[in-house]
Amino acid sequence: MTTWTVVLLASGLAYATKLAGYLVPESWVEGPRRSRVLTLLPVALLSGLVAIQTFGGSGGSLHVDARLAAVGAAIVLLLLRANFLVVVIGAAVVAGVLRAIGWG
Repeated sequence: MTTWTVVLLASGLAYATKLAGYLVPESWVEGPRRSRVLTLLPVALLSGLVAIQTFGGSGGSLHVDARLAAVGAAIVLLLLRANFLVVVIGAAVVAGVLRAIGWG
């Protein structure tokens, strides 16, 4: 398979997934419990992705490097109610500086 074939197939799958979300009957998502679960599901998935990308090492081992410090900086900036762009840039700067000095 060529790279373009994979890109086109992934794009088609992403579009089909998005379309399927609009075609789901409303009765499947109504109700307070289902609504709460569906509201919190993206938060749980994103948290899992952040944890895997922050701590994930090769071979299933725990790996701590500049990414952990960058996430910590982002948390501090979020607690200080900084603008989202400031949070992203601040975390990137922390990771970049730590990697430049050889940590991570």
